Amino acid sequence: MKKRMLLALSAFAFTATAIAEEAVSDCDNAVSTRQINDCAIIKLNSAKAELSKYLEASFERNSYDSELVKAIKTAQNDWQTYVDSHCGSIYTKWREGTIRDVMAISCETKLTRQRTYEVWAHFLTYMDSTPPVLPEPK
Repeated sequence: MKKRMLLALSAFAFTATAIAEEAVSDCDNAVSTRQINDCAIIKLNSAKAELSKYLEASFERNSYDSELVKAIKTAQNDWQTYVDSHCGSIYTKWREGTIRDVMAISCETKLTRQRTYEVWAHFLTYMDSTPPVLPEPK
């Protein structure tokens, strides 16, 4: 059930992005639940796009080692399962209130940013002073 809820929430987040970006012009001053959720979706989609960019770069950089690329992809799938489960539990904690959506979305955003950093640190940097393939994610 939680998996279906997260899938529905993710689908909503994806389809609502364009609407959210048009409807919310000032996320720093968002006050309604819808504005706050729309702003959270914008942040999540930005974090997901950055993670995708870093994952693709890690696959390209390590393309000479198919076993490593496969391992990174497996880890990514396992990580996504964890995110769904963990952020689903956050949603469940707040299920009685309108804050539930933004709490679950914010959870996913935070974990996505952490995952981006981990991909960068382990697969896009070098042991010596060679500059990393991509800049350190923010």
